[in-house]
Amino acid sequence: MAQDGTTGVVTLEPQQGERIRGVAAGLGGTADADMEITRPELLEARRTGDIGLVHSWELVTAVDGPGTRMTIFLSGCPLRCLYCHNPDTMEMKEGTLESVESVANRVKRYKRIFDATGGGLTLSGGEPLFQIAFTRRLLKMVHSAGIHTTIDTSGYLGARLRDEDLDNIDLFLLDVKSGDEETYQRVTKRQLQPTIDFGDRLSEKGKRVWIRFVVVPGYTDSEENVNNVADIVARWTNNVERVEVLPFHNMGADKWKKIGMPYELDDVTPPSPEHVEHIRDIFRSRGLEVH
Repeated sequence: MAQDGTTGVVTLEPQQGERIRGVAAGLGGTADADMEITRPELLEARRTGDIGLVHSWELVTAVDGPGTRMTIFLSGCPLRCLYCHNPDTMEMKEGTLESVESVANRVKRYKRIFDATGGGLTLSGGEPLFQIAFTRRLLKMVHSAGIHTTIDTSGYLGARLRDEDLDNIDLFLLDVKSGDEETYQRVTKRQLQPTIDFGDRLSEKGKRVWIRFVVVPGYTDSEENVNNVADIVARWTNNVERVEVLPFHNMGADKWKKIGMPYELDDVTPPSPEHVEHIRDIFRSRGLEVH
C-alpha cells in the first residue's frame, strides 16, 4: 500500500513488464491517452506533480460546493473510514494517469458554465492532499484562470498545504468525522488532532469552510460525540459558513465487496429523519448555519 502521495508505490492493474500505461478515460478523453512512461519517470513525475492518478470525475450541481462543479476524484487516502463510499480510491491502484496540464485544460473548458452558475472545480477523492504536488499545481493553474476552487478533505494531511496553497483554494469542505479520539480512531483508523489543527489554521486565516459530518448509527451518532463535534466546530464560527449533517448510506457496500475488502457496516441502517434533525439542532444550538 502506498504510504503517501509522493513516495509511495503506484500499482496499476494489470501490470506488465517495466512500463505502465495510463488510459485517460477519466476526463472524457484527454491528450494523455497514449502516455507511456517508465516507472522511474512516473515516480519523478508524481514528485513534481506533472502527473496524477485520477480515479474519476463528474459534473454536478449544488453538490461539493456552490453552483455547477467539476468534481475530480483523486486516488489515494491515508484514512480507512468504515463508511467510505469510494473504497476503491483508498490505495493507489485504480485510476488513469493524467498530466496536470491536460486536466487543467479540461477544467478550463467549462469556465463559461462555472461563471454562469457560480460553480467551479472541486478536488475530492480519496484525499486530494495525498497527491499533494499534483493537487498544488492543478489548483494554482485553475485558480489563476479565474475559476472557483474547492477541496473536499478530512484535514488529516492539511499540514502539507503551504500558505500560498491556501490562497489558491476558495472553499474548504472539511470532514469532521468524530469529536473524540477513541471514536475517530474506531471510524477512520487515524488520529483526530490533525483535523482540529487544520481547522484552527483555516480559522486563523479566515478561509471559507463548509463542515461535513456523517451520522452513522452506533458509531458517530451518540449525544456525547455529536456535542463534541459541535464544540470543535464552534471554535471556527468566524469562518464556517455552514454545517452539512449527512445521513449514513450503504450504497458503497458493493464496492467494498468487489475489491475484496471486509465491510463492517452491513447491518447498519440509515438514521431516521427525526434523528438527523435532532443532530442538526445540536449544531444549531452553537449558532451555526446547518443544512
